[in-house]
Amino acid sequence: MAKRIGYKVYVPVSVMFTKDGEVNPKYLIWEDGTRYDIDKIYSVGREANKRAGGCGICYKCRIRGKDMKLYYEENYKWFVESKK
Repeated sequence: MAKRIGYKVYVPVSVMFTKDGEVNPKYLIWEDGTRYDIDKIYSVGREANKRAGGCGICYKCRIRGKDMKLYYEENYKWFVESKK
């Protein structure tokens, strides 16, 4: 289940690996157990998160009509930024 640390919410993410080794996240599971499918990935690149702290590979994506950033840290954990 998801775990909050500061403004980070660590979430389980299901990914697909391509034959070329690319990582494509498909969906995440929120704290309440709700599954959110990732509709589209706009860009992928290394980025720091100044508000929540930490850095890693940032997937700028669309989930249920909302643009958001999903981060994959070097500790092999996925997180999203929370406003609460």
